[in-house]
Amino acid sequence: MSELTFIHLQADAGYGAPPATTWQPIAMRPVLVLVGVTGVGKSTTLAALHSAGLAFRPLPDRRALTDLLIIPAMQAVLGETAAPVTDRTQRFGLTRAYRELHPGGMGEALAALLIDTAQTPGLLLFDGLRGENEVVYAAQALPRARFVMLDAPDVVRVIRLVGRHDPFDVIAARVGDHAAHELQRFANLGVENAAALFTAQEQHILADLATTGEVTADDLRKALTIVVEERRHYDPAATRAALVAAAPHRALVVDTVADAPHTIALKILDFLRVN
Repeated sequence: MSELTFIHLQADAGYGAPPATTWQPIAMRPVLVLVGVTGVGKSTTLAALHSAGLAFRPLPDRRALTDLLIIPAMQAVLGETAAPVTDRTQRFGLTRAYRELHPGGMGEALAALLIDTAQTPGLLLFDGLRGENEVVYAAQALPRARFVMLDAPDVVRVIRLVGRHDPFDVIAARVGDHAAHELQRFANLGVENAAALFTAQEQHILADLATTGEVTADDLRKALTIVVEERRHYDPAATRAALVAAAPHRALVVDTVADAPHTIALKILDFLRVN
């Protein structure tokens, strides 16, 4: 292959034929991989890691790899014109098609990267993996990787997605009666399969956000749709079990509701030192 077959994703990362001897497969490099679905607190954790003084070089994140590598690859396979895709449902469809050809999904895309050690000799960070297939593939393909799974209940994820950053306060203020009219309002949002993910109390809490005008019904519906759609493709409990089984000494699981961001950052720093 010629140098022309190499594709830069950013200055020090790409895939294809190595353009120079300083470029190494990511499997040879130390990398911290964040695992978790939307709304578990990855951005907050990254900010806390920066504040705690952890030095790392961010790789193109999940969205960037999807946009720059996975979607163009699938559009080519499907004979479609390469073009940006912003609709989440269409993106899920294309990434699902990618998984059918590449069972490791995003884990395979990550493992295909090359890194220029001349530019970036230190710790890399990738945000992030989600499903069982992704973490198992990455754990096997990236022997120097360390994995941190961030977890949070679905109700907390929805509250965060609608822009409320105090889920404990929101939940604590609404743990009273499960008013029937609130449960009906939740059902009236029309998000298929949403009720199956939430208890009656959680449905009341979420519907009450819209009833009191703290969020709009449209914003609540959008957040619920994201959470429900992701749960169709990714099971956090199964992902956690698969990750711990595949990399028992290289995996840390943290609860982003139980622990404050700075506490999580300190746990991650300790985890990296031990390993």
